[in-house]
Amino acid sequence: MASGAGKSAAFMLLILNVLLYFIVTVISGWAVNHAIERSHETASTLSIPAKIFPVFFPFGNMATCFLIIFSLIAGVVGFITSLTGIHNVIQWNAPNLHAAAFSSLTTWLLTLLAMGLACKEIDKRWTDSNLRTLETILIILGGTQMFCTAAIHAGIEDVITREV
Repeated sequence: MASGAGKSAAFMLLILNVLLYFIVTVISGWAVNHAIERSHETASTLSIPAKIFPVFFPFGNMATCFLIIFSLIAGVVGFITSLTGIHNVIQWNAPNLHAAAFSSLTTWLLTLLAMGLACKEIDKRWTDSNLRTLETILIILGGTQMFCTAAIHAGIEDVITREV
């Protein structure tokens, strides 16, 4: 891959990922806030195993709590690593690209975990529109983060072959 093409592809994918991870963080944060505010009134009518959990999600299904928590973690980590990745890609040298590649791979793995839970949520059915939006964005992020990770790794190969 030519130096300019790899740099611009990685940069544009990182910009897209910053926006998508911000949306995931906002929706997940809203869901956690909504669950905390409504858990007392809703969980009081539940049987004993459901009362044990400190946060009960009054919407969605039984996979919702895991989806929301892991998507919040993936959203925050993805947002921050995408911002630092933009800085590293602008520098475009081997040490910075190695740092960007590691953080991009870590973010991709967290996103895949959240995406798997989103697929489980879809499989269980019965979710509201906010959760469907979150599930859709997580699935899209799984792909864009994979391409971003590949573009950064291709950039590392390009920089190393140019230096030798």
